[in-house]
Amino acid sequence: MSPADHGNQVTAQAVTGSGDHSRQSASLWLAICTGVVFVILFSLGCWQVYRWQWKLDLIQRVESRVHQAAVNAPGRQDWPAVSRDRSEYLHVRLQGRLHYSLSLPVVASTVHGSGYWVMTPLTRDNGEQVLINRGFVKNMAAFDAELKRSDSEMLSLSGLLRISEPAGSLLRRNEPAARRWYSRDVAAMGQAMGLKDPAPYFVDQEAGKEVSDGPVAGLTVIRFQNSHVVYALTWFTLAALSLVGYRLIRRHRRDDSD
Repeated sequence: MSPADHGNQVTAQAVTGSGDHSRQSASLWLAICTGVVFVILFSLGCWQVYRWQWKLDLIQRVESRVHQAAVNAPGRQDWPAVSRDRSEYLHVRLQGRLHYSLSLPVVASTVHGSGYWVMTPLTRDNGEQVLINRGFVKNMAAFDAELKRSDSEMLSLSGLLRISEPAGSLLRRNEPAARRWYSRDVAAMGQAMGLKDPAPYFVDQEAGKEVSDGPVAGLTVIRFQNSHVVYALTWFTLAALSLVGYRLIRRHRRDDSD
């Protein structure tokens, strides 16, 4: 073998070795990236399974609260313990005096169409103040009629405990100065009404107790979307597809190297 041929052979071996090393590095990075993607997608699927189980438990708890006998609405000593998971949709009763002239309208969409919730403060017999969602009216004329009512006598009412909705709706923020309310923000509404220290929740009044020509009560919608199984299957499927894609790429690379 001539020196020139020997040099060419060494060069070819070096190129081949370099090519093999590059392919091995590329295969390693492909495996690492696929592994990371698979772990992320699979973890998201597991998270959705957890959320599905949590949602089923929530639905069961809410159903039991809604249909149980009414209990006294939480008093001041219990306010710190009031929370969405522990207290929302609890069937409660309370006694007190409604102050109609302090009512505020909140934009609403119901089975009766678009209109307003009538939020009225109630002073309990112990002095505590709670906002009551007395129900739905179709227009501001009907709401303005509520403002002209004289304060009620002491009365008893019951309904579902709801948690404050601070800030505003998804698309629109509350504008207290303009009396434009899109969510039932207890703290902000209490301040606008001139209340000193209202309860950190409000009560959706149940049907059957409202004034005949007043707001329509009992329209609380208790509905929870539970699409977590679909989401979980989607993530698990994508995780599986990442492995399938990895195998196809590896096979294609082997075919090209042959």
